[in-house]
Amino acid sequence: MKRHVFIIGSKGIPGRYGGYETFVDKLTEYHQDNSNIQYHIACKGKEKREFEYNNARCFQLKVPNIGSAQAIYYDALALKQCCEYIEEKQIQKSIIYVLACRIGPFAAYFQRRIHRLNGELYVNPDGHEWMRAKWSKPVRWYWKKSEGMMVKHADLLICDSRNIERYIQKEYQEYKPKTTFIAYGAEVKPSKLKDDDEAYVGWMNENGLKADGYYLIVGRFVPENNFEIMIQEFMNSKSERDLAIITTADEKFLQQLERRLHFRENKRIKFVGTVYDQELLKKIRENAYGYLHGHSVGGTNPSLLEALGSTKLSLLLDVGFNREVAKDSALYWNKEKGSLTSLINKAESITLEERKKLEIQAKKRIKEHYIWEKIAMEYKMLFLKNIL
Repeated sequence: MKRHVFIIGSKGIPGRYGGYETFVDKLTEYHQDNSNIQYHIACKGKEKREFEYNNARCFQLKVPNIGSAQAIYYDALALKQCCEYIEEKQIQKSIIYVLACRIGPFAAYFQRRIHRLNGELYVNPDGHEWMRAKWSKPVRWYWKKSEGMMVKHADLLICDSRNIERYIQKEYQEYKPKTTFIAYGAEVKPSKLKDDDEAYVGWMNENGLKADGYYLIVGRFVPENNFEIMIQEFMNSKSERDLAIITTADEKFLQQLERRLHFRENKRIKFVGTVYDQELLKKIRENAYGYLHGHSVGGTNPSLLEALGSTKLSLLLDVGFNREVAKDSALYWNKEKGSLTSLINKAESITLEERKKLEIQAKKRIKEHYIWEKIAMEYKMLFLKNIL
């Protein structure tokens, strides 16, 4: 019997590079030759259509531009379409896997409907979306309430961080949530680009960077990723290297940081835009002297895994999520004034032998616990449980 798995909550595949989008892309890639699993992937687009990718049936939905409510509308519409498809095709024992907890108010209704269709509702609770500083208080209240309702009405919660799993079990113990842990994935394969590749050399020259001559930050430009602390502490350090920041655009937040830090007066601080070419991004990581990671909200962070798989030295904010992933393969800093500055100064004088040791340990962490092959196998075992 074939298991039909419907995945909702990513923006879609192919060609999108958020965490959930990469997850869906990799999952379907590694399972594309598995005749026992048929994936159905919700995609957001400008028109309604169907297409095939990695042997998955992708159904694109047209979503109106209604501001912050768009994601809620998109997930609910996708869930409705999944239920209609399951009913029409009379599919038995399907799994609908919802990524993130955006549609809590509709969770009870859809769980009942899915159960009537002899299916199950799985949820990936992501991180603490309700803690993100970018949201207003009413929006934060909604995310927290929505999370609780999704936890209550999920048949299974798949957590990509043990810290998140512990949080779910403790915070919502009244619901007796059924949880399991399957990590997010990464790779340790080197970039396909050579050091003299035209695209790579052009990007480096355009941004005034040299191999081993810069520290790197990759992440969404939001307050909870602690850009202000990292930039300020780097400016205070003795390092003569650059700080290259690959991030999304947010002019308002950028102006706030400039008023407080005056980073534009420091030639070492370089906002270099976004890089969506994954081979180029991997090459940029490989040739960085070190990687700074300030994420303080969420579960297993994709950019951290990717850094550990390709960057030689990682300097991480000391929070549970980051410690869980990197263990002793990275150096850690906290939010106290001078903590990151002194760590950068220490990193500047670290021996090649010490740096190589940390690089080997980081890649070992990825190979043993986070490699995509392992993650795909764990999902395969979960999805095919009790069906073959």
